[in-house]
Amino acid sequence: MSFSRRDTLALGAGAVALTALPLRVSAAASADEVINAFTGGADVADGGVELTAPEIAENGNTVPVAVAAEGAAAIIIVATGNPNPNVATFNFGELSGASSASTRIRLAGTQEVAAIAKMADGSFKKASRTVKVTIGGCGG
Repeated sequence: MSFSRRDTLALGAGAVALTALPLRVSAAASADEVINAFTGGADVADGGVELTAPEIAENGNTVPVAVAAEGAAAIIIVATGNPNPNVATFNFGELSGASSASTRIRLAGTQEVAAIAKMADGSFKKASRTVKVTIGGCGG
């Protein structure tokens, strides 16, 4: 296989164009898109979910968070200011002793943390809390 001068110039121009263009390989969804995907666009009522998170986190790398919602089938935790806002999803079956979970999450900076619960009857409930982060955990 031989390349002509014209083919070589076209390949070179294509390579330069590809390196010059900013490409986003995986576009992260926004917090609203994550919530809409979880709820299917249904209305979300405030209350009915207990979200425990510190008011001030000294280090955003390990922020303790706990969620509980009596009668929940699933709960998601969303960090609205993170590059990837979908932090965690907890699913509860019929034999679950309690619809609660706790974990440690990483926060990029001061932001709102929200917990949305899908109840057994198909309704959705929400709780949110602002966490002030002094040292960011996602490169901040």
